[in-house]
Amino acid sequence: MMEPLKLSHEGFKAYDIRGIVPTEVNEELAYRVGRAYASLFHPRTMCIGCDVRPSSESIKAAAAKGLMDGGADVYDIGLCGTEMMYFGTFYYGMDGGFMITASHNPSNYNGIKIVRQEGIPVSADTGLKDIECLAFSGDFEGAPFKGKLFAKEILDDYIETVLSFVDIEKIKPFHIVVNGGNGCANVVFEKLKTRLPFKFTELNMEPDGSFPHGVPNPMLEECRKPLVDEVLKEKADLGIAWDGDFDRCFFIDENGHFVEGYYMVGLLSEYFLKKNPGETIVHDPRVFWCTGKICRDLGGRGVESKGGHAFMKETLRKVKAIYGAENSAHHFFRDFSYCDSGMIPWLIVTQIMSEKGKHLGELVAAMEEEFPCSGEINLTVNDSRYVIEKVREKYGKDAVHIDLTDGIGVEFDNWRFNLRPSNTEPLIRFNMETEHDRPLLEEKKKEIIDFIKSL
Repeated sequence: MMEPLKLSHEGFKAYDIRGIVPTEVNEELAYRVGRAYASLFHPRTMCIGCDVRPSSESIKAAAAKGLMDGGADVYDIGLCGTEMMYFGTFYYGMDGGFMITASHNPSNYNGIKIVRQEGIPVSADTGLKDIECLAFSGDFEGAPFKGKLFAKEILDDYIETVLSFVDIEKIKPFHIVVNGGNGCANVVFEKLKTRLPFKFTELNMEPDGSFPHGVPNPMLEECRKPLVDEVLKEKADLGIAWDGDFDRCFFIDENGHFVEGYYMVGLLSEYFLKKNPGETIVHDPRVFWCTGKICRDLGGRGVESKGGHAFMKETLRKVKAIYGAENSAHHFFRDFSYCDSGMIPWLIVTQIMSEKGKHLGELVAAMEEEFPCSGEINLTVNDSRYVIEKVREKYGKDAVHIDLTDGIGVEFDNWRFNLRPSNTEPLIRFNMETEHDRPLLEEKKKEIIDFIKSL
């Protein structure tokens, strides 16, 4: 038995490992996580990749060694996005995959996303707790032989799969501004763009793990500003931004306005249901009235799932949904083994724009008018359970419905809100929507936020 690891358990989250390097995540921990996975799941083949952070290559090498010492052959796909690891795992029939990334966090963070065969995520509910316990105890099974390391090139197969979601012949030659945030998007984009009819203006596409232009998190307004400014300056048709591991994409319309993920979920739900009548769409519990109405109007079925990629994917598989999404810009596709992608959604949006002859702002205008929403507002709290309980006491008595699927959803006749604790940060996330009533949205949003701050 190895000596217990003298590290904090802080890096282990609800559905991945993520923390500060080297105190919470480092090579020793990565090696042990690899050994623990091999001991628990006995994989024969594993896919592994990493993002561009300064610590990623060494952490990847340590995790791969742990897997190989546990008896698995490891296929290294190199610098990539998270969805490329998912793809490598399901497309080539491997037994699991590791992605070394901390997504949109600063460069001194890193982590590991873990999946099993077909890209099925390993979360706290499905093995991550067991991996944590075994990694810290060091009581690993002995392997009869060591695995080998292979370099594997997947880019061409991945691009063909992504392009299969659209008909390039029908897409018009739009002018699009893209911002990679110096993350990994250009690993794909550099080759993908040669297959597309668009004129591109590129910002911060060079992968650079020091993130010289700020953290690759387009959810932050200050991170979106350069893209907004460039769309307006160039009079472009569309703006696209990705986070660091490009499993999420974000949209700026032709007027330089950020389009909330809520309306993108509605737009893509409509697209899939019109092409595939009667199918099922999965949405998260934050704000969903718009998506629910689209499902009802088009004869589809809307299914609510707890937020978080592991929970969403579990629900999608259970109901065999054609598409699902979180308002935080994770979009999941049945034909992508129920995994999320940051490259597929924007390609579909360009096809919708081409088919309808409208820009993105025009496509979502009616949704924005009918269902005004707050966007996600993050509030720092010391005790999210206490906050949720106090909010329930104050607002629950007059509500027509209380939903406890994920945090708390409180519904009234023509407005509702959701409060959910972050699984990765000391934050509580607030989302609100109304029907045809933006003044009410602003009034109640301020009232609830002020109440939470008073606690």
